[in-house]
Amino acid sequence: MDNRAVEKATNAISDKYRLGILQALAQKGCMTNTDVQELTGLSQPCVSHHVKLLTDSGLVEARKEGRNLHLRLNKEALHELTTFLNGLL
Repeated sequence: MDNRAVEKATNAISDKYRLGILQALAQKGCMTNTDVQELTGLSQPCVSHHVKLLTDSGLVEARKEGRNLHLRLNKEALHELTTFLNGLL
């Protein structure tokens, strides 16, 4: 994982809402944008913003189905971030 990818990933997890979304995805496996809206209590535009940052970081994958986005963790990207951070020890 290059420095720019690490920067994007760590920025994505620096927000309490995005961190909560990641934790929920880890527990549930898959969520829709509507599920995220219910979880966070945020408006649809705010949810879209947070989901975009998570997908742009590569930590979350999104698949559009009709009007919904189906979200899941990108475990490979999370593993790469973990490996990078462990290398700092």
